Amino acid sequence: MKQVHVAVGVIVSNGEFFLTKRLEHVHQGGKWEFPGGKVEAEETVHQALHRELQEEIAIDVLSCMPLLVITHDYGDKEVKLEVFLVDNFQGEPTAQEGQQQNWFSLSELSSVDFPEANIAIVEKLKALYA
Repeated sequence: MKQVHVAVGVIVSNGEFFLTKRLEHVHQGGKWEFPGGKVEAEETVHQALHRELQEEIAIDVLSCMPLLVITHDYGDKEVKLEVFLVDNFQGEPTAQEGQQQNWFSLSELSSVDFPEANIAIVEKLKALYA
């Protein structure tokens, strides 16, 4: 089975987390997610994170910190998520691909419909910010 390597940014500002909703026609469509995207063959994870967050939500990452690495098997594909906490960025996050967007408090994250692999991110954030 092919593994998809993904750079994920947990965008945090004023104690809230920025999420976008996956478009209906894509894998795990209709679920909320922390923004990011595939790491291309010629890129480092950091390069992919910077590129994806610029393309997807129009921010420039000034600095970030590794949060966790998740490997998850969805049955039809396996994902490896390298997750970074992004609390130092330039610009106002704005979804660039027509998807819904919103800021959520830590307590609200528990009731958000995430892809299964993202649950570990929420648990890590609860431990970090509780």
